[in-house]
Amino acid sequence: MKPRNAWGTAALIVLVVASAFPFYWAIVSSFTPEARLFEAPSLVPRTLVLEHYRALFTQRDFWIPIRNSLVVAGCTTVFCVSLGGLCAYALARLRFRGKAPLLGLILAVSVFPQISIVSPLYLVLRRLHLINTFPGLILPYLTFAMPLTVWLMVGFFRQLPGELEEAAMVDGASRLRALWEIILPLALPGLATTAILTFVYSWNEFLFALSFTLGPERQTVPVAIALFRGQYQVPWGQILAAAVVATAPVALLVLAFQRRIVQGLTAGAVKG
Repeated sequence: MKPRNAWGTAALIVLVVASAFPFYWAIVSSFTPEARLFEAPSLVPRTLVLEHYRALFTQRDFWIPIRNSLVVAGCTTVFCVSLGGLCAYALARLRFRGKAPLLGLILAVSVFPQISIVSPLYLVLRRLHLINTFPGLILPYLTFAMPLTVWLMVGFFRQLPGELEEAAMVDGASRLRALWEIILPLALPGLATTAILTFVYSWNEFLFALSFTLGPERQTVPVAIALFRGQYQVPWGQILAAAVVATAPVALLVLAFQRRIVQGLTAGAVKG
């Protein structure tokens, strides 16, 4: 092995270990008794217990935040991929005046700070009686998830050869039929990548979920974890267990569709 390759491999190993170690430590600590959490650290704990997970679902009903996060993130992903995919296709394929400024406007919306629109959004949602409801979370989530979806899908649609649609329309197919039967099957890797990234983004969102919910019946997972309280101390064991539970669905989703993600992210590097 060449010295340069050896140094690169060593740096990669160090980076992977440094990135994975906090997750390993959180998992180990979630199985450690509360009294031993702040003792001298040990890579292999002497005793493993399930009391934190048991308390999480018996005392705190952590199933409710998980359900709320699944509903909100799932609905946001469906709306973003279906509507944002159509918008991205139009921006990538159709010719019309003002397309470049429109793309710039979408980018500007995506980088706009969330905190600056919390107050007006709260007033609007309160007037519509949507505070502490699922629609009251899904609609604000669309404000930052939709631009992400559109930008990802525009780049992917631009990599697909336009001759495919032209050949289909020459044979008598409409543009919508060409989109449905030809372009969408080829765009599945990009759609899967966009859906996973949108879901993860929505699953981890905290500010809107904290601002537009009033009680535990509509709180999402990040808000529920942040508001964990004990009578005399912070329940760190339950917080770590909740963090592991919150990370598991996202990790499993990425592992299950990792091939789709790689295909979607690298498709733009291959010219049709």
